Amino acid sequence: MPIENAAQRSVKQNGQKCKDSKEWPSSRAILRQAFGHARANRRDVFLSLPVIFLLFVLTAFFAPCALAQESAAGSDLDHFLQQLWPRARDAGVAREIFDSAVAGLTPEPGLLRRPQAQAEFTISIPSYVSGAVSAARVARGRALASELSAPLATIEERSGVPSEIALAILGVESNFGSATGAADTLRVLATLAYAGHRGTIFSDELVAALVMLQRGDVTRARLRGSWAGAMGQPQFLPSAYLKYATAYSGDAAPDIWTNRLDSLASVANFLKFSGWDPRLPWAVEVVLPKNFDYADFDLDFAQWRALGLARADGEALPASGPASLYLPAGAAGAAGPAFLITDNFEVIRKYNTSDAYALSIGLLADRIAGRRAPIAPWPKKIAALSTADCKELQRLLTTRGFYRGAIDGKLGRTSRNAVHAFQLSEGVQPADGFATKEVLERLRR
Repeated sequence: MPIENAAQRSVKQNGQKCKDSKEWPSSRAILRQAFGHARANRRDVFLSLPVIFLLFVLTAFFAPCALAQESAAGSDLDHFLQQLWPRARDAGVAREIFDSAVAGLTPEPGLLRRPQAQAEFTISIPSYVSGAVSAARVARGRALASELSAPLATIEERSGVPSEIALAILGVESNFGSATGAADTLRVLATLAYAGHRGTIFSDELVAALVMLQRGDVTRARLRGSWAGAMGQPQFLPSAYLKYATAYSGDAAPDIWTNRLDSLASVANFLKFSGWDPRLPWAVEVVLPKNFDYADFDLDFAQWRALGLARADGEALPASGPASLYLPAGAAGAAGPAFLITDNFEVIRKYNTSDAYALSIGLLADRIAGRRAPIAPWPKKIAALSTADCKELQRLLTTRGFYRGAIDGKLGRTSRNAVHAFQLSEGVQPADGFATKEVLERLRR
């Protein structure tokens, strides 16, 4: 889901995102900084009358306790919601809209017991890509590309975003609109806000949802989405809806729940205003020359060409533009595909701050457009680091002066460049920026 108003904001505060790729700390810059630091089995049971009586007594005793706890939680939530009224009022929400929307809201049971780690951060990239870029999803995307060719061309002309990219995002987010979620968005946001999950982010999103109701963008009954508060076919959070949702035609409020063209136009609009550069692809798959030294990760396409890199499909590299070498399966042993990613890859990551997600969107888009992707095969087995390992890796890289970012266990470009710089400092070859158990063990020494 697009998290411009959530995780992306915290990422920006930690300096992990820049509009200009030149602002990313290169491996060489990191090295210069680093060297300034110190080195029942189930069985049928016959219930006798005494047992039944005991169960009856226990139920009679504990049920009121459970109800009392639920009632207390609901009362506490109501008190919390009333404290949000001044913020809602300042955002332009009328009292009657506020009262009607929050009346009777109770905590969503079990919501906070759900696993918080997203799959794109906890499994290997090839495994995630395999699930996201399925044959069925590619076939459905191609069918929609043909069926909606005229409106998709209009959306692409307006936004500068390739239509296959917008289709791919819709495919991954909601299976092209067939899996949008049925959870009560206000109840979910109220529960997460009350629990203080991720600071004030969800109370902000709750107020944004109230603004949607105030503006008449959606009815209370239709305000439905996923367990995390994302809504509709694009899985927008309310703040993203207010900022980026757009109708394909007409003056009506954008309908991202049932209108596929509004949803596609809104996705493209998100990417456009997040910095999409229509002059560049999201990435190009490349073949590395023999004896490549991995000394640089961030260069211009012209410089990469001069170093001997060539497109895997035989076409010409873009004439110019910043590009970063990305080896999602590393370069050691039976290496997988290699890519030169552009700033548009980072724009996709603004929708979801995961390399696996952005790579899957790009590859699915290429497949929808009829291109072969990736061309190089994935290695048969890649051991993914656990979130705890990734956090330890980031901490150790920070201690050694290679990493300046959030210790969140999410390995993106900043972590990749830090690993690359560490490998160069240790004389490790290939210095591919790929986080492995071996890199972690070397850092622990």
